[in-house]
Amino acid sequence: MNAAALDRSVAERLAVVRERIARAGGVDVSVLAVTKLFSIDHCWSAHRAGCAAVGENYAQEVVAKFASRLEPGAAPLPFEVHFIGQLQTNKVRQLASLIDVYESVDRLSLVSELSKRAPGAAVLIQAACLHEPGKGGCPIEDVPALVDAARTAGLAVRGLMTVGPTTGGPDAARAGFRVVRALVDALELDICSMGMTDDLEVAVQEGSTQVRIGSALFGERPVSAASVR
Repeated sequence: MNAAALDRSVAERLAVVRERIARAGGVDVSVLAVTKLFSIDHCWSAHRAGCAAVGENYAQEVVAKFASRLEPGAAPLPFEVHFIGQLQTNKVRQLASLIDVYESVDRLSLVSELSKRAPGAAVLIQAACLHEPGKGGCPIEDVPALVDAARTAGLAVRGLMTVGPTTGGPDAARAGFRVVRALVDALELDICSMGMTDDLEVAVQEGSTQVRIGSALFGERPVSAASVR
C-alpha cells in the first residue's frame, strides 16, 4: 500500500473509531495508535490522521523505528512515542531518549530505574484490574503507594493505565475499569488509559480518557510478537 492509500485507510478507520467513542458517550477521549509490529509509515499515517501519540510494546522495535531521533540535528517528532508493553528494567537505558511516556510502570524496581535513566519521565502507573497471567500491573491495593513512590522519585505521574481481560467479552472488563477510574479520581490524576479495539465502548462508558487502538486502525498485525523480542 502506498503512502497516500495508507493515509486514507488510517484516516477512514480513525473516523470510525471516533464515531464509536462518541456513541459510547465519550468526550475528549484521545486515541493512542498502537503501532507495534507496524512500520514507521503507519506511525506517520496515524499522526497525519490526527493521533497525537503512538504506542509501542517492544524495546528492540522502538530502537529500530526511532533511533533517528538521536542523530545530531534531528528534528523532534511531531507526535509522542509511548511505551505500553511490559518493560524490563534492563531495557530502560536504551529507551530513555526515545520514549515520551511510559505507560506500564508497575513496580518499585522500574520506578527506581526510570528515575536514574530518565529523570523526570512522564509515566502512567499500570493497575492490575484483574489477576490474569502475563498482563502485568500493580495490584489495585498497592497503586496509591506506587504513585507516591514514583512522585518521590521525581517522575511525573500523569495517570493510570489498565488492560481488560482477554476472555468473557467486552463487558467482563466493566467492573475492573470502574475500579481503576475511581482510583484515578481518588488520586487526583488526569489520565485514565483503558480500552482497546474490542472493549473501547465499555471503557469509555466507565470513564476512560485514552483508548489504545491497533487493529481497528491498521488491520491485522503483519508478524508475530515473538519475532521482534
